[in-house]
Amino acid sequence: MSQQDVIALIPARGGSKSIPRKNVYPLLDKPLIAWTILQAKRSEKISRVIVSTDDKEIAEISLEYGAEVPFTRPKEFSSDTATDYDVFKHAVEWLRDNEKYDPKFIVHL
Repeated sequence: MSQQDVIALIPARGGSKSIPRKNVYPLLDKPLIAWTILQAKRSEKISRVIVSTDDKEIAEISLEYGAEVPFTRPKEFSSDTATDYDVFKHAVEWLRDNEKYDPKFIVHL
């Protein structure tokens, strides 16, 4: 298995109801999502760290900490009723259609 076959996908919706704005909330000296991105980037097995979000601020923070945000997640996959399957299917289809990229493995973070 080559490194390029593994991506980390981080679903990070802006409209969380349980803890509003949790992904941008500071934990110690960084936004919460930054900790997940930084750990994924430390892995020798993961070649790409991709954040799937519908939120501009989350996207900006994700880019700042080294993740990719190649697309904006559509509203229909950003609601309380959207499933992880919906989010992952959208990401895989977007990568296939727009980058001709088809990862063999996806790590859900």
